[in-house]
Amino acid sequence: MIFTSAEVNNIPIEELLPEKRVTFYNLSWRSYEQIIAALGDKRASRLTYYQGILEIVIPLEAHESASARIGILIHILAEELNLNIKSMASTTLNNPALKIGAEPDKCYYIQNEPAVRGKVVNLAADPPPDLVLEVDITHTDIDKNKLYQDMGVLEFWRYNGKTLTVYLLKEG
Repeated sequence: MIFTSAEVNNIPIEELLPEKRVTFYNLSWRSYEQIIAALGDKRASRLTYYQGILEIVIPLEAHESASARIGILIHILAEELNLNIKSMASTTLNNPALKIGAEPDKCYYIQNEPAVRGKVVNLAADPPPDLVLEVDITHTDIDKNKLYQDMGVLEFWRYNGKTLTVYLLKEG
């Protein structure tokens, strides 16, 4: 008889990951619209569609914790700078004309806040958010910088689990 001794990590793999991510390729805009309609609004997953790629992310504790902390920082900065801010959290930002769909961790209207104050935002008529925050700790196959550039977002904050990088849109 052989005996071995080893420490076993009983933590489920889901608790070790900051997010779960599933990616589909070569998907049409119509298929994306059908999937998002079928899933409905009451879900924990976030969908991003860009250039035929659909990414479904289920944020877990590390992801949500980072998103919440950075969101607090944004609100503190707005308060300290005496700026009006409209928070849209992870609202679905669909732009059918560009065939872009995104559900960022957080998005805000600051400069364009007066244009959307007190109304439901419609990207066909309203400007895109001024600031978008994405927490992408695990690998993403979607070029989020290009996605938000194409959407016309002025400022994109991206956190990879270690570094917060701020991108500014210049001259389109």
